[in-house]
Amino acid sequence: MANPRGATLLRLLRLAKPERGLMAWGLVMLAVGSLTSLLYPQGMRLVIDTAIGQVPEFVKRLGLTRAQLVNWAALAMGVVALLQAAAAAARFYLFTIAGEKTVTRLRGDLYRRILDQEVAFFDGERTGELMNRLSGDATVLQSAVSANISMGLRNLVQALGGIVLLVITSPALAAMMMAVVPAIALSAVAYGRRVRRLSKEVQDRLAEAGAVAEETLSGLRTVRSFAAEGIEHKRYRRALDEAFELTKTRTRASSTFFASVSFAGYAAAALVFWYGGKQVSEGRMSAGQLTSFLVYTLIVGFALGSLADLWADFMKAVGAADRVFALLDRSPAIAPSGGERPARVDGHVELTQVSFAYPTRPEMTVLDRLDLQLRPGEVMAVVGPSGAGKSTIAALLARFYDPERGTVRLDGRDLRTLDPDWLRRQIGAVAQEPILFSTSVAENIRYGRPDATDEEVHAAARAANADDFIRAFPDGYRTLVGERGVQLSGGQKQRVAIARAVLKDPRILILDEATSALDAENEHLVREALEHLMKGRTTLVIAHRLSTVIGAARVIVLDHGRVVQSGTHAALMLEEGLYRRLVERQFVAA
Repeated sequence: MANPRGATLLRLLRLAKPERGLMAWGLVMLAVGSLTSLLYPQGMRLVIDTAIGQVPEFVKRLGLTRAQLVNWAALAMGVVALLQAAAAAARFYLFTIAGEKTVTRLRGDLYRRILDQEVAFFDGERTGELMNRLSGDATVLQSAVSANISMGLRNLVQALGGIVLLVITSPALAAMMMAVVPAIALSAVAYGRRVRRLSKEVQDRLAEAGAVAEETLSGLRTVRSFAAEGIEHKRYRRALDEAFELTKTRTRASSTFFASVSFAGYAAAALVFWYGGKQVSEGRMSAGQLTSFLVYTLIVGFALGSLADLWADFMKAVGAADRVFALLDRSPAIAPSGGERPARVDGHVELTQVSFAYPTRPEMTVLDRLDLQLRPGEVMAVVGPSGAGKSTIAALLARFYDPERGTVRLDGRDLRTLDPDWLRRQIGAVAQEPILFSTSVAENIRYGRPDATDEEVHAAARAANADDFIRAFPDGYRTLVGERGVQLSGGQKQRVAIARAVLKDPRILILDEATSALDAENEHLVREALEHLMKGRTTLVIAHRLSTVIGAARVIVLDHGRVVQSGTHAALMLEEGLYRRLVERQFVAA
């Protein structure tokens, strides 16, 4: 069986494949920089040997004085240093840009994949955790597929090149120096495995902390009204403290590992100094050779140390990549698109023997063998106590979920055979608390039809009784509504949502408690707008208020997921049953 860690690491590196052009040039610069850096100690060797009179034979043939040789060697070292610096800068730039492009593309793909998931997926996932995948995890991957690849390759080339030159300079010293390499390599592998596991746990804890912060900030008014700032701060700190404890464990492992590597490196260097000094004193090695050997030893040591550090970073990235790839690889239970797209929609809706329970609460049946029909152009109201399944019908109609048993049909076609994207374009919804986006009024109205003209937007606003209050704003239709429409009143938000539905021009309309949160004046304005919107459309009205239900052609009464009564408002008021009790309670409450 393939090594899962190795497979994840390979896939992580494959992310940069589309940027192979940039990375190829980066590799060229890497080769130039690494080779020039390996030439530098040879210049040092030449300068030292020439200065103390140990001129190599091949240099003597040039016919230059010792002073001239020193000057030319120093000049060559300067040129090499310049080339190395220029190549290093170019390498870093090319690999970093390639990495930035890769992670930008990854974030876009991941965000699209998250949006493609079925609604049930979001019922079980916290928004803060998903945000952490896009921000925290992607940031960890960013260095792994950019600068770390560049640095890792550079250090690998320098380590291998340095080892070759160590062997050429003095095989005996090289063997002594390399005695510590296997131990470092084995400890690096073991260390990397532990760091990967700890890093994944740290990211999980940070994701939980992010979820707490997102929930608190998005519900700040509720937090403030209950004076619960202290409670939320403790919740956030608890998650942070758990992440911190794991980070301490990871840091202890890192410090132990790096201390061991440092000791091994310095101990090996001490042996080299001792044995090399003996070689020079006995005339078996020149001072320049020993100096160049020591510099190569430092190059190899730094390269191996950096590789161990980068390996730990790669293991952290693999931990984050596991979480990112799990999302990228997840297939939604309900595909966002694909299926039939009928040319005509009459608006005949039929639920046959539908049973349903939410995936997060499978033991609680919400709809129980429900049969229901909504004829084209009909306005049907659905009433019942909380939890009876009213809003669930709307969710099934928009195919946010599929029923466990039974079928939901539109014009005789099972919704599962239709393109979900096409289906949702045929449905307009106005909820009790409409969600507006933090942009202008015009852009919120245009949300369902991005290509709509300004005149079409204004016409939709007029139909929704929204044009007057919008034009009264200093910036008119360009007024920013704030996060979730916080800058608008409840009635204003409802009318903007209705204008959005008018502009979308759906064949089927779902009104889910659309006026229950409004005062009498706003309810009157919104009701006028809704009456204009409902004309000629198949409309499902989910409501508690009698004023919303009374104009419906048919009223369906639900209880425990089943239809217990059906008829007009007047007919149902003559029956002893749940509908009459609900109406009477409403009058008593009023």
